[in-house]
Amino acid sequence: MKTDTTLQEPVAFTGRRWWLPSAVADELDPDTSGGGRPRRTARDWIVDFLCFLLAVLLGLAAASSLDAEHLPRGFSLVDQVIGALACAALWLRRRWPLALAVAMVPVGLVSNTAGGAGVLALFTLTVHRPLRYGAWVGGAQLALLPLYYWLRPDPDLSYPAVLAFAVLLTMSVMGWGMFVRSKRQLMLSLRDRARRAETEARLRAEQAQRLAREAIAREMHDVLAHRLTLLSVHAGALEFRPDAPREEVARAAGVIRESAHEALQDLREIIGVLRAGDSDDAGRPQPTLAALDALVAESREAGMTVVLTGQVTDPAAVPASVGRTAFRIAQEALTNARKHAPGAEVAVTITGAPGRDLAVHVRNPPPEGEVPHVPGSGQGLIGLTERAALAGGTLRHGPTPEGGFEVRALLPWPA
Repeated sequence: MKTDTTLQEPVAFTGRRWWLPSAVADELDPDTSGGGRPRRTARDWIVDFLCFLLAVLLGLAAASSLDAEHLPRGFSLVDQVIGALACAALWLRRRWPLALAVAMVPVGLVSNTAGGAGVLALFTLTVHRPLRYGAWVGGAQLALLPLYYWLRPDPDLSYPAVLAFAVLLTMSVMGWGMFVRSKRQLMLSLRDRARRAETEARLRAEQAQRLAREAIAREMHDVLAHRLTLLSVHAGALEFRPDAPREEVARAAGVIRESAHEALQDLREIIGVLRAGDSDDAGRPQPTLAALDALVAESREAGMTVVLTGQVTDPAAVPASVGRTAFRIAQEALTNARKHAPGAEVAVTITGAPGRDLAVHVRNPPPEGEVPHVPGSGQGLIGLTERAALAGGTLRHGPTPEGGFEVRALLPWPA
């Protein structure tokens, strides 16, 4: 069977992309970036503007305190110009976070008004780059803080107090940036795990469908072999007794015609279904709808409470392929009820007539008490759905409003 390679492709992100950082949105849906630099989202523009505004406000506050330092007028002007350029450079913090943070280390040493921009550049670096880059740049800033406040002491606070405050602020900004980065990485890892789980679930469903097709192909092979064997036996009898009475010849010809017609129908159903190797139960007679009573009796002997109603008057009149499908559906539904709702009463209803659909309905109430989870649940229902579709019918399953479970199938029953 040809494998569907599209199952391994990532699922496109369908959430609100505009409210996510561009780096996160690009990881969630890489196809939208075209392989280049991710474009700013609406959230990025808002955050970048607020960061620029915050840096400007901090720069203005620092500029107002330059007079208290009694610096030369030319030095104060250069300080403010450098601070303005540093604030404007914040618009490049997403494109070159490392280069901007490194450049802010010497800039912050000569410009007091660029202090806010330096802090925001360090925060951006810890968010967008691994920890080692933020540690080196942050360590350089911490190492230069004693020199900076020794050259330019604060007019309102003592040297130890202002140094302790600056160190605490720098470490807090780095810690906050690492927290934001770890949170984003956690979200991306959860998204990746969800993608992998969806892919694995689809692969399991595909495998269950393939196994169901193989089982159906084996059953159809056995039935088709039976039809052809019967046809060969009657044809050989005619060849062996060419002088047989006309009644016997006509009866044998009728059996040959009917067997050939049924073999052609079985052959149409088996086309397109994978033929697997022979299993251990090859050659065993395949069950039909007439074996449903025995199945119910077997389930009752196993301790289940099964109520069979609306049974078809003449199960032998049901086409063999339809009867086999109905039997397998009832068998799988009873097995699921025994595993997931032990002790509950199961109602099995079979109705239908030639020219109408054959309806199979299996229903059970919710179990009493907690039932442990059964690994691999749901694979049998996938196979039943595939089996019903190959028979030309439909199958639905799901929980009931009362908390139980039901399986409904409609199979064609030609007149």
